[in-house]
Amino acid sequence: MTDIPVVDLKAQYASIKSEIDAAIQRVIENTSFIMGPEVRNFEAAFARFVGVSEAAGVASGTAALHLALLAAGIGPGDEVITTPFTFYATAEAIEQAGATPVFVDITPDTYNIDSSKIEAGITSRTRGIVPVHLFGQAADMDAIMAVARAHGLWVIEDAAQAHAAEHRGRRCGSMGDLACFSFYPSKNLGGYGDGGMVTSSNAALMARVRRLRDHGRIGKYAHLELGWAYRLDALQAAILSAKLPHVEAWTAARQAAAGRYDALFADSAVMTPVAREDNRHVYYAYAVRVPRRDALLEHLAANGIGAVIHYPIPMHLQPAYREMGLPRGTFPVAEMVADQIISLPMFPEITPAQQQRVAETVLAFLADEGSQQ
Repeated sequence: MTDIPVVDLKAQYASIKSEIDAAIQRVIENTSFIMGPEVRNFEAAFARFVGVSEAAGVASGTAALHLALLAAGIGPGDEVITTPFTFYATAEAIEQAGATPVFVDITPDTYNIDSSKIEAGITSRTRGIVPVHLFGQAADMDAIMAVARAHGLWVIEDAAQAHAAEHRGRRCGSMGDLACFSFYPSKNLGGYGDGGMVTSSNAALMARVRRLRDHGRIGKYAHLELGWAYRLDALQAAILSAKLPHVEAWTAARQAAAGRYDALFADSAVMTPVAREDNRHVYYAYAVRVPRRDALLEHLAANGIGAVIHYPIPMHLQPAYREMGLPRGTFPVAEMVADQIISLPMFPEITPAQQQRVAETVLAFLADEGSQQ
């Protein structure tokens, strides 16, 4: 039995139960379940939250990435640069668009794509860059945008884990040509099912995103091009609208919890997250690096503490990408991090007592491991 989960969605629901229940009841009573006013209102609110002129609700974060790539005209024969240390959907969406992902190694501190290595990955076929704001911390967007503009490339932010995160005062989701969010339940802003959003201040790109998400539709039974059933449903939009006003308070709680963890693990073998001074880190995950990570994962589970590994297999070593012929050693930093990283319990409602227990369990394991060496 897990006494301290990685994410406690029940605690979050309990704190805003009346608001969530009212939002769900409102949709059921008005019977507008697909698109409609709930989706439009949430899109407008989320656009303001991010700091862009437009937002389009879609079926998932993966759908958002797919549509953003298509709206930018990226397709067969094109290459898109991204990170090998991310969830599979980042690279998957590039392939869904018909393009080829090209991986660039990460930095050993933030675990985001190393902007200094991007230019070396550009070829005559490169059309875009998809930086991932991993674990709630922005990638080095000023440097990435400078490279992209110098080479005429699109930048599509993968902001699936970065709701309310910032780089030099600008919100993630507002810096690239397009950006993509996920509302998977565990996210800092999560629904009660799948959901996603594309954001941009480019009206032409967003018009195509809206068309593509709804079967290429330009009228009730008129379709301009091939599209997909990638719409955000009204129930998710209503739930997310109820949650959105709480994100700032939840972010502050996550940051406070991260600070407590940092203090608890000070002067230990635990390598805690590095938050860049020019970033606002929102701690989607509190990901640390430790020796004998797999053994620690088992130890935590045996002691009723939830933990997960984000991500144990870098993209280039995934079975799906074996044909790319990129053996171990190709991206050494991503591989090192994948072997050492573990995400500890992190959610706004986590208590100091829970964190104390997590830290004591981790530190006791490391001390025991050290005494046996």
